[in-house]
Amino acid sequence: MIHPMRLQKGDTIGVTAPAGPPDQEKLQRALAFFNELGLRVKLGRNIMKKLGFLAGTDEERLSDLHEMMADTKVKAIVFARGGYGTGRIADRIDYELIRQNPKIIWGYSDITYLHTAIRQQTGLITFHGPMLASDIGKNDFDPFSAQLFKQLFIPTQLDYTEVISPLKVYAPGEATGQLIGGNLSLLVSTLGTPYELETAGKLLLLEDIGEEPYRIDGMLNQLRLAGKLRDAAGVILADFAEADPTVNPSLTLEEVFMDYFSAFPGPVMSGFKIGHCFPHFSVPLGVNAKLSTAEKRLLIEPGVR
Repeated sequence: MIHPMRLQKGDTIGVTAPAGPPDQEKLQRALAFFNELGLRVKLGRNIMKKLGFLAGTDEERLSDLHEMMADTKVKAIVFARGGYGTGRIADRIDYELIRQNPKIIWGYSDITYLHTAIRQQTGLITFHGPMLASDIGKNDFDPFSAQLFKQLFIPTQLDYTEVISPLKVYAPGEATGQLIGGNLSLLVSTLGTPYELETAGKLLLLEDIGEEPYRIDGMLNQLRLAGKLRDAAGVILADFAEADPTVNPSLTLEEVFMDYFSAFPGPVMSGFKIGHCFPHFSVPLGVNAKLSTAEKRLLIEPGVR
């Protein structure tokens, strides 16, 4: 795996919108956060574009991403928001450009498609964390979530325990492996493509928003039938926001998780504040991690060098 170089004060980060169009007011409000970290910000040339549910055409969004990757002054790319659209450009990304210019790539939600494709095509470690317009620019963006950006400046082993949030064990055990995953619906959408999620021997992180239990059941079943759950060494069930059922009767989310994970051969825990939530515990993807249900702990190796 390729560890990107850590940030230093005075560095420039690039901001692009490879999926949906960002709220411009929240985007501008978020810029002050990076200035306070001692960073300069370069906005993508097409960051103001809108095309329906997309932040401009595929060519415009792809052009911004490639321009930031090729710019040697840009040391990190932090995406403006998720939404929808990254899968549309996955087959046109210049992965050799990314491999030759490894730098920090930070985002989540729809960015899960890019995390998966970039890691599997290049070996670059990327970061699952809050974005400008969808998180940082909000009034309720909290200090704990902000503090997690420090891992980009200093190589840091992350230690998630019940000090942060209550954790529930669905299957006991301990496993070490590469931390992968992200948004459940995006991971399912990679199946059958050249960027299909590889889970063998890895710790699989899952989160989502706005998906009620029957929908989550259907996506977990698709991962099961594709062998992706069977192959994983362990499963980290993170935040599933806005998952209350609207159909009646319905299984609860906990009942769905019990159905799929109570007999899992490796460790499975839920309750991690990773995803569409505050606080948002940011993590590097592609690094080695250890999940222990006895200790109720997730230890994650540093993502930068």
